[in-house]
Amino acid sequence: MTTNTASARYEGLGKDGKGSISTKSGVLSEQPYGFGTRFEGKPGTNPEELIAAAHAACFTMATSFALAGAGHPDGTLDTQCTVTLDKDGDGFTVTKSALTLKASIPGITPEDFARIADEAKAGCPISKLLNCEVTLEKSLAG
Repeated sequence: MTTNTASARYEGLGKDGKGSISTKSGVLSEQPYGFGTRFEGKPGTNPEELIAAAHAACFTMATSFALAGAGHPDGTLDTQCTVTLDKDGDGFTVTKSALTLKASIPGITPEDFARIADEAKAGCPISKLLNCEVTLEKSLAG
């Protein structure tokens, strides 16, 4: 079993409050977040951006391991993830996580690539965690 931790602190409440996020590894250390970073494009991060980063990283790693396990030891995977936050009554809901994969895998057929990528999307732990629509667009160079 693997566990990881992160923490968040919020000073002041509501729209005027300001928060910070930190991770055990230190990759994020008191990274600012709040209403402005989430809804107004101000510098800092927000929960949806962090989810998108986690989903892109997890899916890309799952795809990499699946490709290697299928006998494809070399290649490049580039994934972008867009997480959508929609108004839901008085609150908000994450409604979609859209993965876009661009890959270059020598010697793979388009059919094998599509199957492996789809299986990786379904098996990725972050895909399993998310309670929203998860989509995948994929393209194979060469």
